[in-house]
Amino acid sequence: MKVGHRIIDSTIANPGLKELCALAVMTKVPRAGNVKTRLVPPLTHDEAAQINICFLQDTANALARASGVSGREIGVYTPVGGESVYASILPCEFELLPQRGDDFGERLANAAADLFKIGFGSVCLIDSDSPTVPAATYARAIELLSLKGDRVVLGPSDDGGYYLIGLKQLHCQLFEEIDWSTERVLEQTMARAAGLALEIQSLPTFYDIDNHATLYRLCEELLGDRTRSATAVAPHTREFLRAIIAREGRGRIWPREFAGTK
Repeated sequence: MKVGHRIIDSTIANPGLKELCALAVMTKVPRAGNVKTRLVPPLTHDEAAQINICFLQDTANALARASGVSGREIGVYTPVGGESVYASILPCEFELLPQRGDDFGERLANAAADLFKIGFGSVCLIDSDSPTVPAATYARAIELLSLKGDRVVLGPSDDGGYYLIGLKQLHCQLFEEIDWSTERVLEQTMARAAGLALEIQSLPTFYDIDNHATLYRLCEELLGDRTRSATAVAPHTREFLRAIIAREGRGRIWPREFAGTK
């Protein structure tokens, strides 16, 4: 039986963290009916929870490879009380930090505030919907945040949002009055950063998997004829999708008429 992860107490500062970057994944406890509901159908609620677990595992593995001696992996989770679920999902090196706040912007701002408060020198807030982002991209974010001078690092999603925001200082304005879950998120965040005279550094663009079209796109990327490496990219997600297709054929989750859809 796996031992549970350490829960971070945000009231206790640790000076030893000042040279480290917090690689913090925003996550909801993956229970059927509460996560990835926009993928139902074609997935069932149980499958949606399982693919969410795969996304977390693939993201966690990429972060572990990226962190080296300069990063620390953290799951910023909700709701409180669900901590034990992560024992079989996240590597033991991960620590857990409870989310605080009502809307998504508050939760992001509070996560950054808590991580800076306990002593981290920089913070990356990362989504749990982009399992194909490679370790090298996260390592690049750490590198950019280690440079002198204040800045914001953004990992754009091609739906107009972002899969990562990296900070060297707390700037709550970056999370205020943003039209979350719309195509305006990245544009508004960049405008807010420009208004604060922050240097903006961009990472490569990736995509979130949160609807039918992006699920088909994911199948094409991981299982199609021009698939990327069989092991390096999202291996847990790949095997989960492959198992469904082996049992039932591809029609339900990856119709042939959608092959090649981007």
